Amino acid sequence: MIRIFAFFLFVSLPVAGFARCDGTDLIEALPDADRAALMDRAEATAYPQGLLWQATRDDTAITIFGTYHFEHDHTAQHLTNLKPLIDHADMVYLEVSNDDQKQLQRDLANDPSLMFITKGDTLPDLLGEEDWQRLAEELHARAIPGFMAAKFKPFWAAMMLGVGPCESKSAMKSDNGIDKQIGEYAASVGKPSRSLEDYRKLLTLFDSFPQEEQLDMIRLMFAWPGNADDMSYTLRQRYLAQEIALIWEFSRQISLEFGGPDATADFALFEDQLLIRRNHGWIDVLMQDALGQRVFLAVGAAHLPGEHGVLQLLEDQGFKIARLPFNG
Repeated sequence: MIRIFAFFLFVSLPVAGFARCDGTDLIEALPDADRAALMDRAEATAYPQGLLWQATRDDTAITIFGTYHFEHDHTAQHLTNLKPLIDHADMVYLEVSNDDQKQLQRDLANDPSLMFITKGDTLPDLLGEEDWQRLAEELHARAIPGFMAAKFKPFWAAMMLGVGPCESKSAMKSDNGIDKQIGEYAASVGKPSRSLEDYRKLLTLFDSFPQEEQLDMIRLMFAWPGNADDMSYTLRQRYLAQEIALIWEFSRQISLEFGGPDATADFALFEDQLLIRRNHGWIDVLMQDALGQRVFLAVGAAHLPGEHGVLQLLEDQGFKIARLPFNG
């Protein structure tokens, strides 16, 4: 699971920032045989490529866009391309609506325990001196001060390590990712965005995990010898190439190689918690509230492919799925 946390920002609760960080494409750098095998596994996935899709059944039409939650050089053009589709929709769904995003910020201010340790030992005590010093150094490189790092719940500290220092610092300076921009435009044309899920549930998703397992997530992050900025760069470049299943398979490969003896079970657990269960929940919302409507749906791109991806789940509900051209 060693780099699933980088992917977590790509696939889950929208986190804004501006991604102008260079790096090395780690997939391109693989030996030819390894890269070919990785691509073969990705291509065997349901709906492996593509960012823009349409699902139709009877009088219901759902346009689906896979987002990358950090702003990047193509974000403005992406929004321009999407505006006519939003104009045509009756309803606009995001993972978390813009109004709920604002409420999330208020809730965090009023209840820091959603993300931080507010009682008992903090990370310097829980990790031990050596691991704490390394964590503090890594988070400092990501513009997160030590006093804040010390109080993160272990899961959230581990997640922060999954984002490269460059991209993390960019996130501190910008708050204008595509999800937010879609929500703002939808509201401006009289179609305020709706939430697919309760953000409180997502924020506390791993609270039930034993604390020692969460601490091990941090320690396992230290095991990967690669460069986090290179990982962020790789994710972004492959997203722009619309190679979504390839990104997930690459994350899986790294996680299994460096994630320790329980890596297979750990990856399956995170995939279940962060993707599969949420995808099924979103489909339930759409089947309950959106039938007979023209819907525009924007979710993290990693939610689209796969046996339990949004596209396959809609197909299982009798929808006809068609990829739409999308450039920019």
